[in-house]
Amino acid sequence: MVDVASIRPLAAVLVSFLAAGAIVASYRHPNIRDSWSVLAALAKFGIVASMLPGVLSGTVYVWSFGTFLPGVEFALRADPLGLFFALLASFLWIFTAFYATGYMRGLDEPNQTRFFAAFAVSLSTAVGIAFAQNLVTIFVFYELLSVATYPLVAHDEDAEARIAGRKYLAYTFFGGGVFVLAGTVLVFQMAGTVDFVAGGIPALAQAAGTDPWFARLAFGLLVTGFGVKAALMPIHSWLADAMVAPTPVSGLLHAVAVVKSGAFGISRVVLDVYGPDLAADLGVHIPLAIVAAFTLTAASIIALRKDHLKRRLAYSTTAQLSYIVLGLSMLHPYAILGGLFHIPAHAFCKLTLFFCAGSIHVETHTDYISEMAGIGKRMPFTMAAFTVGAAGMAGIPLVAGFVSKYYMLIGGLGAGGIGVIGAEGATMSPLLGTIFSGSLILSGLLNIAYFWPIVYTAYFESENRHDAKPLVEFPMGGKPESYGVSVGRLTDGGKRIEDPEHEDGYAVDQFPSDHTDDPGYEPDDHDDHHGGGPPDEGWERRTPWTESTWLMLAPIGVIATGAIVLGVVPAQAVFFDLAGYIVETVTGVVVP
Repeated sequence: MVDVASIRPLAAVLVSFLAAGAIVASYRHPNIRDSWSVLAALAKFGIVASMLPGVLSGTVYVWSFGTFLPGVEFALRADPLGLFFALLASFLWIFTAFYATGYMRGLDEPNQTRFFAAFAVSLSTAVGIAFAQNLVTIFVFYELLSVATYPLVAHDEDAEARIAGRKYLAYTFFGGGVFVLAGTVLVFQMAGTVDFVAGGIPALAQAAGTDPWFARLAFGLLVTGFGVKAALMPIHSWLADAMVAPTPVSGLLHAVAVVKSGAFGISRVVLDVYGPDLAADLGVHIPLAIVAAFTLTAASIIALRKDHLKRRLAYSTTAQLSYIVLGLSMLHPYAILGGLFHIPAHAFCKLTLFFCAGSIHVETHTDYISEMAGIGKRMPFTMAAFTVGAAGMAGIPLVAGFVSKYYMLIGGLGAGGIGVIGAEGATMSPLLGTIFSGSLILSGLLNIAYFWPIVYTAYFESENRHDAKPLVEFPMGGKPESYGVSVGRLTDGGKRIEDPEHEDGYAVDQFPSDHTDDPGYEPDDHDDHHGGGPPDEGWERRTPWTESTWLMLAPIGVIATGAIVLGVVPAQAVFFDLAGYIVETVTGVVVP
């Protein structure tokens, strides 16, 4: 690779930051204000995409601010892995900018200027993470991302939002940031540098040979710090609580930028700090793979219990992010390719799902799955797109998720020395390879188990004739009438409270994440837990072009189509090419 000095990485970071200022200055003119988001998104994507041909041909674009600390530059570097993440985030922001406008106006949300300004700053910090040249630079942007997204998480300014915002900062800023900083200091102490190198820092590999336990400690600290944003268990609970944020935030920042920054940080550590060879020699990949396999299985089981749609999607995200981590931690070229490709695969599918959830909320004020019986006739296009996204998350063929999980499954078997495809790259015992591959299959089945009920209840049940199934049986979710119990909802302590507005109340888990733990919490105008479901006369039948506004329907259609394109012709998708190029530069293996 050849380093070339260029201002383009800096421009890609700054364009949305400058747009934030223009958004604030245009607060009296909503149309102009919202246009800045779209223009900045187009400009950011254009700048990032302009570097793609050069990066694929071996050019790395670098911009340095000078020495930040002795021996450490504060610099931006557009290499293949960084461009991979930046291209994804900048591309999806274009459509999220349109969607967010429709969503915020559809609900007549307050503080829209602050929302769009914070959104723009968050994208700047996300691209800064992507283009960071070293661990110090990525740490700075990692912390700035937490600060920039706090106003988005706490946007509603009610008790639940404030609690979620404080928890988000405690986990990501004070918790994850401290671990990343500690790991960075240890790496610098051992290697004398923290600059990313494809395949690992050579000086770190030499130092680890004399003090392997010190190297393992640094790896653990870095992975834990980035694992907070990647929502690895047991440091995952902030993600579900952050779903109180407006759906555009949940969609892009919690399906792409924020949580993906954690997975991206882990990929930097595994591929560009330690490298697959050193990680295998130290044996640190096995504990990481165990944590990832446990997380993707446990989070999928928890998702089964969530009646609140965005909560179910949140735990699905926790599980899906662990697919990425598991693919990377198996250290096999096929598995690494699958893990990297799952970053855009998950982004397109999960963004589709969140966009659909937001559209349902705006148009029907329905948030609970058990209140969605027959909603397919009210939201036909939205639920069709939701089905596409759900199929991708479950790994159904012809959608993006299948491709990434296929490569991870092959890589998992190869990592255990099983079979004839890539078995020469074994990095663990056949037993572990089988267990990790089995966890991928099990989680895929669980994905079907918690997504199919949503599709089923929307299309195959009617408003006046449906029961608790196929939702998980009472008291874990669903309507209680068929079980002969009194109506009402369960409080956090498991005590039943009567709901006079909804005599056919719904049961939820004994300690539901759908409600705040604050005993002094009182719902306000933004809390519509009981405001959804079909009207008395049933859902109104709508056509796909009249169910919502084009500002929301167009982005849903484009992103859902992208999920299909990535699944049908992955070899022609630029993200697959970039992922394969990254694997080749890191491992020296060309994956067909």
